[in-house]
Amino acid sequence: MSYRVHRFDIKMAQEQDDLEQFLNGLRGEVISITPNVTAGFMWIPRVNFLLIVERLP
Repeated sequence: MSYRVHRFDIKMAQEQDDLEQFLNGLRGEVISITPNVTAGFMWIPRVNFLLIVERLP
């Protein structure tokens, strides 16, 4: 089996439709979606990007 890791830069409030289109356009099976969470202003959690692992057919 082959795997591919994609990095998807995101602003959660603005790019939900882009994420949906990206996921629907993948050829293989999505194995995992891992968010990169950092502390933003006043230590509020913020997602910078997602790592998406895809298993290729």
